[in-house]
Amino acid sequence: MSGYPCEVIIATKTPIEYGAATVDLSQSRVLVTGGAGFIGTALAQGWAKRTAAWIAYDSMLEQVHGTQVIPDLPENASFIRGDVRDAKLLAEVVADVRPDVVIHLAAETGTGQSLDLPSRHTDVNVTGTARLLEALDSAEVRPRKLVLASSRAVYGEGGWLTAEGVVEQPLGRSLEMLARGEWDFVGRTSIPSATGSTRPTPCNIYGATKLCQEHLVTSWATARDVSTGLLRLQNVYGPGQSPINPYTGITTLFFRIANRGDAIPIYEDGAIVRDFVFIDDVTRAIMKVAGHDGNSLIDVGSGEAAGADGRSRRRRRTRSRGTPLRSTRGAVRRAWRLRRRERGGPHLREPRPART
Repeated sequence: MSGYPCEVIIATKTPIEYGAATVDLSQSRVLVTGGAGFIGTALAQGWAKRTAAWIAYDSMLEQVHGTQVIPDLPENASFIRGDVRDAKLLAEVVADVRPDVVIHLAAETGTGQSLDLPSRHTDVNVTGTARLLEALDSAEVRPRKLVLASSRAVYGEGGWLTAEGVVEQPLGRSLEMLARGEWDFVGRTSIPSATGSTRPTPCNIYGATKLCQEHLVTSWATARDVSTGLLRLQNVYGPGQSPINPYTGITTLFFRIANRGDAIPIYEDGAIVRDFVFIDDVTRAIMKVAGHDGNSLIDVGSGEAAGADGRSRRRRRTRSRGTPLRSTRGAVRRAWRLRRRERGGPHLREPRPART
C-alpha cells in the first residue's frame, strides 16, 4: 500500500442502463434555473423555439453578470429574475409554469472560492436544490424529466493506476506534497474518469456540493416517480462565457490575460490535465437527455486530455520549463472523461476535441 490516503477499487466498465423511449419536446414547458448563465443562455438560443414554453429563472449574480440586469435571451424565452433559494418566489413560479421539464443549472461554481466561502456554495448548491424540490412538491408538479448539470468535480482526483494494475482513488493531494513540488502521485498513472467505474470522491467543497445535488435529486425523484438526467460536465468553454468572473473557465481567463498583454501564469509544472468540451456539444447533450424518457447518468466531455500549457497529453514528451511552481487550493491534478459511449442510452454523438 502507498503512503497516500486512498481506497482501492476494482476497475470496471459497467454500462449505465437507460430506457429506450424518447419524447418530443415541442409540447413541453421547460423551466431552467440559472437560465441566464453561460450554459443557460446557450440552451435558450438553440432550443427555446423548439419547446412550447421556455422560462429562464436566474438571480443575475453580479460576479457573473456585472451590472447587466437583462440577459441576452431570444424573444421566445421568458425571463424571471429570482434566487433559487427564494422559496416563496420559486414556488410561485413553479405553480404558474407547471413545467414538464426542469433543467437545474443554478449553482456557485468556484472551486477555490468554495474553500473560502463554504456556506455560500452550500447554501446555493444544496439548499437551493432542496428549495426547488420543495417548490415542485408544494405545487404538486411532477415533471416528466428533471435534469441536473453536475460536474466532473464529484470524482475528485479520479483513478490512478499502480504498477501492479490496481486502481486507487486518492482523497486529494496533501499540502506537504504540494510544498515539495510533488504534483503527481508517485508510481501511479492517472486514468480517465467514467460513470460506473470511477467512484465519486470529491476533494473540494464545490465537488462535495455537486455530489450532494445528485443525491438530493435522485432521492426525491425516486420517491416521486420522476425521471432524472444527471450530466457530469467536464470543463465547458465557448462563446458567451463570462469575461469578468474570476472563477470562470480557464480558456476565457487566459484570453483575458493575453488581451491585457500580460504573461499567462502556468501553475505547477504546466502539466495539469483537463478535458475541454465545447458549449454546443454540452447543450446538445443536455437536450438529448431532457428528451430521453428514462433515467440517465452520463459524463460529458471531449475525451481528449489537454494540458494547461496548451499541449495534448497524447503529444506531450517533455514537461514545461520555467513555469511558476504554484498550485491552486482544491484543484485536482488530472481530469478527463473516458472516451466511450454508454450502451442503451440516449444516442449522444462523441463531442469534438477542444478547439481554439
